[in-house]
Amino acid sequence: MKSLALILVVLLGLISSSFARFDEAIETRVYETRRVNGNTPSIDGRLDDPAWEAVEWSGDFIQRDPADGEPPTQQTEFKVLYDDDALYFAFRAHDDPALVTSMLARRDWFPGDWVEVNIDSHDDNRTAFSFTLSLSGTRGDEFISLDGNNWDGNWDPIWEGATQIDHAGWTAEMKIPLSQLRFSGEKEQTWGLQVQRRIFREEERSTWQCIPKDVTGWVSKFGELRGIRDIKPSRRVELLPYTMGKTEHFKRVEGNPFLDGSRTLGDMGLDGKIGVTTDLTLDFTVNPDFGQVEADPSEVNLSEFETFFSEKRPFFIEGNNILDLRLAPAITGGHFTSDKLFYSRRIGRRPVYGPDLADEEYSDQPDNTHILGAFKLSGKTRSGLSIGLLESVTKKEKAEIDNSGQRREETVEPVSNYFVGRLKQDFRAGNTQIGAMVTAVHRKIEDDYLDFMRSQAYAGGVDYLHYFHNRDYLLEGSVLASTIRGSAEAILDAQMSSARYYQRPDNDHRSIDSTRTALGGYAGSIRLQRTSNNKFVGQTGVAWRSPGFEINDLGYMRRADEVNQFTWVGYYLRNPFSIFNRLSVNGNQWLNWDFGGNFLYAMANTNTSITFRNNYYLHASVTRLGEVVSNTELRGGPASKWPGAWEYSMSLSSDSRKKYYLNTGAYRQIAGEGYSDYKESWLNLYYRPSNAMRLTLSPSMWWYDTEMQYVTTESLGAEERYIFGSLDQKTVSFTFRLDYCIKPNLTIQYYGSPFISAGEYSEFKRITDPMADTYRDRFDLYPDDRIDYDSDDEYYNIDEDGDGTDDYGFDLPDFNFRDFNSNLVIRWEYSPGSVLYVVWSQSRTDYLSMGDFKFRRDMDGLFAVHPHNVFLIKLNRWFSL
Repeated sequence: MKSLALILVVLLGLISSSFARFDEAIETRVYETRRVNGNTPSIDGRLDDPAWEAVEWSGDFIQRDPADGEPPTQQTEFKVLYDDDALYFAFRAHDDPALVTSMLARRDWFPGDWVEVNIDSHDDNRTAFSFTLSLSGTRGDEFISLDGNNWDGNWDPIWEGATQIDHAGWTAEMKIPLSQLRFSGEKEQTWGLQVQRRIFREEERSTWQCIPKDVTGWVSKFGELRGIRDIKPSRRVELLPYTMGKTEHFKRVEGNPFLDGSRTLGDMGLDGKIGVTTDLTLDFTVNPDFGQVEADPSEVNLSEFETFFSEKRPFFIEGNNILDLRLAPAITGGHFTSDKLFYSRRIGRRPVYGPDLADEEYSDQPDNTHILGAFKLSGKTRSGLSIGLLESVTKKEKAEIDNSGQRREETVEPVSNYFVGRLKQDFRAGNTQIGAMVTAVHRKIEDDYLDFMRSQAYAGGVDYLHYFHNRDYLLEGSVLASTIRGSAEAILDAQMSSARYYQRPDNDHRSIDSTRTALGGYAGSIRLQRTSNNKFVGQTGVAWRSPGFEINDLGYMRRADEVNQFTWVGYYLRNPFSIFNRLSVNGNQWLNWDFGGNFLYAMANTNTSITFRNNYYLHASVTRLGEVVSNTELRGGPASKWPGAWEYSMSLSSDSRKKYYLNTGAYRQIAGEGYSDYKESWLNLYYRPSNAMRLTLSPSMWWYDTEMQYVTTESLGAEERYIFGSLDQKTVSFTFRLDYCIKPNLTIQYYGSPFISAGEYSEFKRITDPMADTYRDRFDLYPDDRIDYDSDDEYYNIDEDGDGTDDYGFDLPDFNFRDFNSNLVIRWEYSPGSVLYVVWSQSRTDYLSMGDFKFRRDMDGLFAVHPHNVFLIKLNRWFSL
């Protein structure tokens, strides 16, 4: 560990000694608004209401992109009014009306030319509400947090906007209800304000308040909006009841009473928001439905770890940033990138138990656990205390089982309660923060056969953030702990899971205990970062999690039992020069140990990102992974050595302002000793036949050839046999998307994606000396006369000692997986906040135990599979009380 300390000291010195930054004093701009006396402006974009004459224009915008600090190619002006109910904005965007770009798209796509307002009504220098109005009338809105480092586009307030094109360019008006903002009850308000404009054809952004790109922070550097007096915060109540009907059509299976070809059902529920105080909002949902949500991408996962899928359900993603506590930043790479204390996909998961069925039995099992209800309390007080609480209850799910007309039920998922709590207090105007977070899961397990599930799981910790040296540097840290409880069977499963593999025969720092009914552990990280947007930036730190640390009941974690040291440094040129608009070069390094002090691997990377003057973008990366010692590759077996690898990647994007544009790239990993060769290529083709439609075609291919793919573990007497095989895997995926915006409140979206992956195994071998110095001394290939394939049973028999008697065997591992998912959604916002959805979803899935890949045959076979069609109509109605 002395080498680790030396690395940290040296790298901290390098970062700290990077070029000193000179801050020029930037004047804080002020806009003085007035109360509307009499008729309020009509929101039609024309600016001809007399009310606008009560206030002055403010302009003198300055360019931020691409040429920071230069005058914009076209100037912008705005005005602000208010009354007891709303803020009103007027914009004059000077331009040649023949050159402006009006593009229709669905909400939050920010197409074409637009103007944007950011309002820090908390006046906390950390958070703000963003409202964007495109020339086409398309609206976008985001909640800004972390002083501009997080923009949450899932926040959807109710507001109005309209635009007009005239001889001097274009104009716009906005009406933002005060009920959509959060502010104090003080008699006179001072709010942070920023106004932006985008000129699409120039890919140019200009701002009212100058915030140079080499200055840290966004919200904290806003100008000020003054003159707002005698307004009262609204404790709003918003209700959004829904009703839904759907019909499903699928293949009829003779004799199976549950697969008779179709089913129809209806449902209803309620979403809502309640302003508990002026600072806190309670979001709730009762019997939610997410039928309009797009399916997860198809995959074949041959690893020992669970795949991370992003959240897509609206209730769980809106405002979720307050509940986000990652175990370490994404820069740590590989194992720790997606790990987080709260992973909302755990709520409403697929039931984990499946009943054992007799030969003549059939079952009807729910696809997902039904969420009875959930609430989320969030907000930030005037004193700088951020609060986030989430509570959810899922119902007991049962499978219905039929045996020749006799029915019974078995519980497949118990009643479960999920709780998440998060507090974060600002100090020093947000330059210092101290936070705490806790998660809890309780399952009411009433059946002995569900004892493999954990009955209770708790995790929590504290985190710290401190900016210093004029916000040029950031020190962060966290300390976390976890405990899980349950039957001896449940805790034994946790000890033997892929996150820790306590059963490893060479595990010298943890041992398995089959009598335990609880398991606990700890984790944490400390990071130092140069946050300035100057030319030189970087970060260094250490993250760790003990072998017993476990958060997967309500969080996401791939591996415990690791200590990870990481550093990155970067050099950035953010203003145009020569043929470049922007250029950056980064270097990264990682070192990993387990908690026994065993060194696992070292990795280094360098990459560059370039934006050219013609708006093309290039990214290239080279990574060197040294020889790896893995505690997981043998799936519970001893540690093993694996050759190092070189990784190369490159991607290129053309100018997205054009009618046709593309993004293409490739990745390759070549491991030493002929161990493996992985190749991936992708292409995204975009076409805009009109300013209201965009078509996207995204083919991608993967080729994976390896000598050593895990197959199974078998027993021979008291010894384990870790069996691997050579694998030739080919994967193809095509994704097609259509986005058609008839008008800003009426859109049609289609998504379709066929996926084929085939893998053929050969040259089976067993691990004999996993830590041998020479790669080929670590395994023995089964001779042809010791392995026999039974094609009738699709089974390999192994006669290891050659005595003519089979010692063990395994199933044919070859696979040909075919999958198709599509989703057509018509979305009509027929009234502000009220939406009608018409949805058609289709899925087709097929699996064959053959490994050869033939594109035409496999694609024909996929579309020959009988589809599962779902037709859904969902209507909700927004009420403000």
